[in-house]
Amino acid sequence: MPLNPRGLSIKFVSSAAEIFKTMTTQEYIEQNKDRFLEELFDLLRIPSISADSAFKGDVARAADYVAEKMREAGADNVSVEPTAGHPIVYGEKIIDPSLQTVLVYGHYDVQPSSPDHLWETPPFEPTVRDGKIYARGACDDKGQFFMHLKAFESMMKTSGVPCNVKFMIEGEEEVGSANLGDYCKANKEKLKCDVILISDTAMISNDQPSLDIGLRGMSYVEVELTGPNIDLHSGVYGGAVGNPANILATMIASLHDENRHITIPGFYDDVVDLSDAERAEMAKAPFDLGEYKKNLDIEETYGEKGYSVIEQTGIRPTLDVNGIWSGYIGEGAKTVLPSKASAKISMRLVPNQDSDTITRLFTEHFERIAPASVKVKVTPHHGGNPYMTPMDHPAYKAAAAALEESFGVAPVPTRSGGSIPIVALFEDVLDTKTILMGFGLDTDAIHSPNEKYGLFNFYKGIETIPLFYKHYTS
Repeated sequence: MPLNPRGLSIKFVSSAAEIFKTMTTQEYIEQNKDRFLEELFDLLRIPSISADSAFKGDVARAADYVAEKMREAGADNVSVEPTAGHPIVYGEKIIDPSLQTVLVYGHYDVQPSSPDHLWETPPFEPTVRDGKIYARGACDDKGQFFMHLKAFESMMKTSGVPCNVKFMIEGEEEVGSANLGDYCKANKEKLKCDVILISDTAMISNDQPSLDIGLRGMSYVEVELTGPNIDLHSGVYGGAVGNPANILATMIASLHDENRHITIPGFYDDVVDLSDAERAEMAKAPFDLGEYKKNLDIEETYGEKGYSVIEQTGIRPTLDVNGIWSGYIGEGAKTVLPSKASAKISMRLVPNQDSDTITRLFTEHFERIAPASVKVKVTPHHGGNPYMTPMDHPAYKAAAAALEESFGVAPVPTRSGGSIPIVALFEDVLDTKTILMGFGLDTDAIHSPNEKYGLFNFYKGIETIPLFYKHYTS
């Protein structure tokens, strides 16, 4: 061994790979933080809007980018796999078939960015302000699934992964994952795993981590009322011919009573009501109603009577108008009685409601309450059933231990108001439980202008995910 001028032996490391192997995973993460962020920015610059066919090429480009980063991270058998819609990116690292296998799920598609004029900076030009990344998809779900690729890379470059890892990153979550079910059924053996790990949810705060143990389901429909066969002069015909816009407003208003209880017959038949003890446990989660209202700039909340905000957004079903349009909406005045009026309506569901059943009940009720002066068309878009994670599952315990080690505080179990339609299907088709270990915040404005994701959250996720694998395999 050669000597240095002081007579001490020098040990040469022959390659960059060997240098990395001398690092801990956390040291590798720290050394590569800037690169991780730049790579995320490159992904955020791709407008992978799955709902708009004009962006089909961008969605495909995002899939190719995800595959490229998956290969660079160390995954094998990486492929961009076509579906009847947008492609799925698959990759794996099988180190020993006898070990546990974790399937990481995420989505690279994003919501439309409109209304773009409300963004302080362009939605597909990621910008850091006040320690937060502003861009469409920053939190939902590009920033969150990308943490898993970077955590996987960090493990692969240092200590290695302690179990088998598979990735399935899709491009249709924001439009209901219409083709993922068929893909899972056709690839059951390839996707076989012991648990599914998802980061596409939020935690209570950066000081108080949490783990979602439940997701609400979804029934999403579009309704259209047609009155006269053309738009009419509102002076000549107004008062004699049914106005679809007025009628639609009346029908929608009737879907809730004075207590904001949904009036569709049979809607609550299968709802599982929590006991007083279970509701008392939920109430222990930190929640500041004043801060909640301040963040939203509202004077009062407006939910189902008799339930707290946490309960209204976690354990109770809802019905909300997501969009409504009719008649003339351009600049200035045009006095028409519109021929048509339309709305998009989503219903969030709780255990044990069934999406198909609720869609049917809604359709039958909406057609029944319409006056004869309009024709009704109800078009189902997508849906999914609710899901609950058992807290005694080994992977749930591993996620809780990882968060406690990373944050220094034990996580609180919560129930998310959001929906990931594919999760219930995973259990049906793959017979596998899902762990929801999200690092977003409710204030991240997902689906809204100025969506954001904290730099703290992005890096904290990358640091915490390897700890999940450590606890899961120990």
